[in-house]
Amino acid sequence: MDQYSFKTIYANKATAEKNWVLVDAKDQVLGRLASEVARVLRGKNKTNYTPNTDMGDHVVIINAEKVKMTGKKWNNRVIFTYSGYPGGQRELSPKEISEKNPARLVELSVRGMLPKNTMGRQLFRSLHVYAGAEHPHTANQPKELKF
Repeated sequence: MDQYSFKTIYANKATAEKNWVLVDAKDQVLGRLASEVARVLRGKNKTNYTPNTDMGDHVVIINAEKVKMTGKKWNNRVIFTYSGYPGGQRELSPKEISEKNPARLVELSVRGMLPKNTMGRQLFRSLHVYAGAEHPHTANQPKELKF
């Protein structure tokens, strides 16, 4: 048996197949939804996963306004933002964030589960979140993904 015949094939940007996936967030728990979406964005659900390559799919999330949180997290959880200026730290609850922009809450939770580097910012561009059931990506024919 030739020991050099088994070559490990690494995927690169040219060979990565990026599909479109549709996720319905209605009655889904936010953290569980975000971790599964981050896994698909990263490409860890594919057999030829390569850590240093963006091989994840484009993910379209609809019904972000109907996402759930367990326990009393809607009011008791605190999300901090800091502008960088003195006195620029703000505290918001998930309820306050979802009242302003329901899609923002899902985006924040998915972004927190992606790598904190250049590739994480690149992966985040493949996420498209919409508050209602309508989305403009029907031409891409996204396949529905259920968790």
